[in-house]
Amino acid sequence: MTARPVIVTDIARADPAVIDALAAHGVATVHEAMGRTGLVGPGIRPIQDAARVAGSAVTVVGAPGDNLMIHAAIEQCRAGDLLVVTTTSASSDGAFGDLFATALQARGVRGLVTTTGVRDIADLRAMGFPVWSNGVHAQGTVKATPGSVNVPVVVAGAVVHPGDVVIADDDGVVVVPRADAAAALAAADARVAKEAADRDAYAAGTELSLDRKGLRALLADLGVTYMTQEEYQRGQQ
Repeated sequence: MTARPVIVTDIARADPAVIDALAAHGVATVHEAMGRTGLVGPGIRPIQDAARVAGSAVTVVGAPGDNLMIHAAIEQCRAGDLLVVTTTSASSDGAFGDLFATALQARGVRGLVTTTGVRDIADLRAMGFPVWSNGVHAQGTVKATPGSVNVPVVVAGAVVHPGDVVIADDDGVVVVPRADAAAALAAADARVAKEAADRDAYAAGTELSLDRKGLRALLADLGVTYMTQEEYQRGQQ
């Protein structure tokens, strides 16, 4: 968080076509394609099933138990964005509910990732507004403490800059730096093509992953040996 409360109004965003293509690949593929970077910790979980979204991050940092800065952030959101909310210290209070979601949907926002709790879960699911949070908690919040919008934040170990591409699905959340979005997409495309070839080979029963990935030699280098059960049992005596 910056030294003083601030709302940044003119963040840069990635190419919408690149964002949509990254969303199609999903969290696990993009995470692996980027060299296993950018993954948000497992404490941030979806409140729904089978939602997959990606958007430009509009970031919020506020005080625990206070949702004032979410109100301020809505004005900065536009179609294709994804709201990312954090607090200056841990908070599980239900800082977000269906009224916020209604306002964000009207602006074309694709979802929420938050380190806080959320509430009005049945309504959020019925609305089709996807949320990833640290939990569900009906505890209310106040509107009293200044914070910042569109500054760098940390979400469960992952750094998110405003305008970064955030992808979220059933597997969790991953962050792609805005400047790396096109390269991440190219790497994800290549990974998907490789996995499709692997899948075809495994489905046909023509190859094992041990051979296709060259893992037999690795096992040998690591000292793993093959033996019959009789040989193994004799060695245990």
